[in-house]
Amino acid sequence: MLIALLPGDGIGPEVIAQARRVLDALGLDGVTYQEAAVGGAAYKASGHPLPPETLDLARRADAILFGAVGDPACDMLERHLRPEQAILGLRKELALFANLRPAKLFPELASESALRPEIAAQIDMMIVRELNGDVYFGEKGMRKTADGKREGYDIMSYNEDEVRRIAHVGFKTAMARNGRLCSVDKANVLETSQLWRDVVTETAAEYPSVQLSHMYVDNCAMQLVRAPGQFDVIVTGNLFGDILSDQASMCAGSIGMLPSASLDKAGKGLYEPIHGSAPDIAGQGKANPLAMILSAAMMLRYSLGHPAAADRVEAAVAGALAGGARSGDLGGSMSTSEMGNAVLAAL
Repeated sequence: MLIALLPGDGIGPEVIAQARRVLDALGLDGVTYQEAAVGGAAYKASGHPLPPETLDLARRADAILFGAVGDPACDMLERHLRPEQAILGLRKELALFANLRPAKLFPELASESALRPEIAAQIDMMIVRELNGDVYFGEKGMRKTADGKREGYDIMSYNEDEVRRIAHVGFKTAMARNGRLCSVDKANVLETSQLWRDVVTETAAEYPSVQLSHMYVDNCAMQLVRAPGQFDVIVTGNLFGDILSDQASMCAGSIGMLPSASLDKAGKGLYEPIHGSAPDIAGQGKANPLAMILSAAMMLRYSLGHPAAADRVEAAVAGALAGGARSGDLGGSMSTSEMGNAVLAAL
């Protein structure tokens, strides 16, 4: 099996190196790796954030480990050349439409949550985010109004097939967990959300064992900090899912702890931590690699068919935390490599 390593920018290379160490320690047979540039690093090397050779590798690979993209030096480039276009391009070109973002509090990190410990302890959910539609991929641009003022626009849209496809993922994920699915939208204001709600409701007929509820996105944001234990699986659109999953990460202790999987219909996936490239600490050995390591565990489970190995990695992360391993974002002072060492010791 071929794993594509796309380290990217900022702390991406640092955290992906620790995930590679953990994967190597598992001693899996038949696994090979190939690395390629992506994001700002790729633009600086070849003039494009997603070069043809990187896209070709991603297509050939059985799974992709992705670090992070984002480089302040590239912020003034035309939008299609900015580092972030690499991840959007991979999602589109590989049809990675379903993003799974688990949020669960490790008991040892209760004091790091922005919530009271007794509230934070309730958090154990999966956010299923649609990745190929919404304002991120709709028509967009800059124009002048009739009176000559600048106006930016981004069109939000979903068709019913796109909604139904991600709804099935949401329902199946709920069936594998506790049987509760909350669909999040803004149907009281947006026609796109009204279609979303209608199609999710129609799809529910195929999953009688799943309890479906609907919630407006603003209320969901409030409930995540008020009573997060009410959520089992959340299914939502691209924009809302982006925001809510980042909020959930801070409720669970740190954005440096949450992994994610972006899957196609066949189960091929791109795996990445939900944090960004953190250019302010890049190269300083301060990054928390646990979200990247946990993303590798998701890769083992969802794309490579090694659930027992995934369990081992997740248990090792829990063991490292139980043993006191803490990076700066978790209130400690351990370096990136020291955090990796702690996971390897627990493994």
